[in-house]
Amino acid sequence: MFQKLDEVEKRYEEVTRKISDPEIIAQQSQWQALMKEHAEIEPVVLKYKEYKKVNQAIEDAKEMLKDPEMKELAEIEIEENKEKLPKLEEEIKILLIPKDPNDDKNVICEIRGGAGGEEAALFAGTLFRMYSMYAERKHWKLEVLNENATELGGYKEISFMITGKGVYSRLKFESGVHRVQRVPDTESSGRIHTSTATVAVLPVVEDVEVELNPADIRMEVFRASGAGGQHVNKTSSAVRLIHEPTGIVAECQTERSQVQNREYAMRLLKSRIYEMEKKKQDEELASERKSQVGAGDRSEKIRTYNYPQGRITDHRIGMSIYQMEDFLNGNLDEMIDAITAYDRAEKLKGDQE
Repeated sequence: MFQKLDEVEKRYEEVTRKISDPEIIAQQSQWQALMKEHAEIEPVVLKYKEYKKVNQAIEDAKEMLKDPEMKELAEIEIEENKEKLPKLEEEIKILLIPKDPNDDKNVICEIRGGAGGEEAALFAGTLFRMYSMYAERKHWKLEVLNENATELGGYKEISFMITGKGVYSRLKFESGVHRVQRVPDTESSGRIHTSTATVAVLPVVEDVEVELNPADIRMEVFRASGAGGQHVNKTSSAVRLIHEPTGIVAECQTERSQVQNREYAMRLLKSRIYEMEKKKQDEELASERKSQVGAGDRSEKIRTYNYPQGRITDHRIGMSIYQMEDFLNGNLDEMIDAITAYDRAEKLKGDQE
């Protein structure tokens, strides 16, 4: 580990010199790339310098042991500094974990009602409201791309884009099957039903990350349904894109303009293709290294929302929160922080095996 830290520190000093070089500053793209690298490795270097400073203080105190008058003070200083080392080592190990390259990306979320008919669609609506309120708390921007609403106010499916700082890093572990146990509004006998909704969180990818051959994409236009008034229903502004080689489909009908709907549908299509390719790579890596918290598997049952008990349980980490209303109003950070910490711990464990 320490050899790697020495290399990182050496690279940090090199990058620090370069970002002050007028010739490099004149080349904006190169300078920006170096500034980004500098910001990414700086926390590691600063923590390593702190670690070395503590070690040096121990060595200095050991020298003081030779002086009888300073011995007692030196022993206290050695003990105090030795207690700091394990925590610093742990913090350095965490900082050395490779960052998910998608963490800073915006996301496209897709929620689909699963088992449970109308109640599942209503639960999908509950989840959409929850993520909308979480986005609002984080000062992120949310745009609905496509929706298939039901008469009772639920959604058979809804897709939306969230843009902001670190969106994917906070939402990536929300992918999977969410299960609800409650008495539906449509239930007269008061019997508890179990329904499900599926959440998929896809990173929004750049053109350079997914190259598509325009000849492989078939576009269909149709009349949009739902909100928007007469203009929406009378004009074929909704767009459906089909990627012929994979059969992946993406559509958007929320904008009045066909051009805008096509743009959003293309983003969604690229994100779905990227997810498919990423899943293939993850499966290949899983054979070499044990996977951590599942991120992206739509079939994995991840969480239960038990209304009678006022309990939300995440099955991946065995954590329960008994603040249902607060949670559904978008206060997700406690759960997300716990899952992130668990994933980090599993990665550390994997590195040590």
